[in-house]
Amino acid sequence: MRYTIAEEARPQVNLLIFATIVSLGLWVISWYIPLTSYIVYPLQLFATFVHEGSHVLATVLTGNTVQSLTVSPDTSGVVWSESSGWFSQLLISSAGYLGTTAFGAGLLAWIRFGHSSRIALYSSAGFVAVMTVIFGAFRPLWNFLANVTFGSIIFTVFSGTLLTAGLAAIARYANLKWVNFAVAFLAVQCLLNAVFSLLDLFFISATTNMQSDAANMAAATGIPSLFWVFIWMGISILMISVGLRVYAVTRKPAASDSVFED
Repeated sequence: MRYTIAEEARPQVNLLIFATIVSLGLWVISWYIPLTSYIVYPLQLFATFVHEGSHVLATVLTGNTVQSLTVSPDTSGVVWSESSGWFSQLLISSAGYLGTTAFGAGLLAWIRFGHSSRIALYSSAGFVAVMTVIFGAFRPLWNFLANVTFGSIIFTVFSGTLLTAGLAAIARYANLKWVNFAVAFLAVQCLLNAVFSLLDLFFISATTNMQSDAANMAAATGIPSLFWVFIWMGISILMISVGLRVYAVTRKPAASDSVFED
């Protein structure tokens, strides 16, 4: 069974390849010139908001309570919540990495099916704004700064406000080709962030007892944290694979320029 790039998808594929090359190029360059890492710093913060926001959504959808969402200058983040039962804990802990992957794959599908890139950016800005105002500012203040500091709230609100304004400004004022690139770049950054974060989680889980989503799952289920890391890796790889195929290929009986081959 062969898969080929659909003719109508070739412009989007070229855009995605370019966004991926730029992302990986900046990542490699940052090894030698650390200052270049600041170019993608806002995007790393965006991925953190998506990760932590996914925890928030899972918490709310399972009928539990979110106390706070905070993002740190080192691009880490944490959501404090009250959950009941191992099943709720499973969904909440899994939502961060899988939610980031799903967000990136969703942006790929959004572009592939010809939906407005401006709407995608406005929606992303709205998501960050809601997470910032309700769960980054209101909820921690309502809970009298339980488990968080006032400084962490300030940084969360500051970074969330800048991201919201930046995404909305690009959607509103940028040329369409740059808007399209921005959406593709966000998708790639979310997918790469999910993959690299899971690799980091693997080494953390294998060598330390540091608190993490996988450690939370181990505590809730009694199953070792590495098991959950591998489960999340497998699901993420599956979502990325499906997302890329939906984005770029069409099924045909035979072709000489196939991209995927089963």
